[in-house]
Amino acid sequence: MYETYTTVIGTAITNPRRRQTAAGEDVLSFRMVCNPRRVDKRTGEWVDGPALYLTVSCWRRLIDGVAPVVAKGRPIIAHGQLKTNEYVSDNGERRSDLEMTATAVGLDLTRCRVAYEGSSRVTRSTDAPQTGVTAPTTCDSGEAAAA
Repeated sequence: MYETYTTVIGTAITNPRRRQTAAGEDVLSFRMVCNPRRVDKRTGEWVDGPALYLTVSCWRRLIDGVAPVVAKGRPIIAHGQLKTNEYVSDNGERRSDLEMTATAVGLDLTRCRVAYEGSSRVTRSTDAPQTGVTAPTTCDSGEAAAA
């Protein structure tokens, strides 16, 4: 009822890891960071702001879309419900981390190019539905992404 939904734009800092819960449900998770940058008015140089780290968890059919696309170093946009997980570490310290249960995940198209794979919902009478990958995905890191 009072869930907190937000969108985070950042970079994947781990490769996705797929596992099964005790109930037998698949979940895919990865870590991401959001590093805000701004120009320092005194020096005119770009400086990093405080980083936001979180774990993104993907469930059900979102797993199949995220698994082949998200990889360490890729620019990510994730939208979902935020929550704080509190736990006790192995050495007895109380800790907490931020987790997002994602409802949507994609690549940040301001920092990479992708080719769409799937069927087009809108077609003109002279155009055939667009299916298949037409070009590799490329990101700022220069790497080719699996599409």
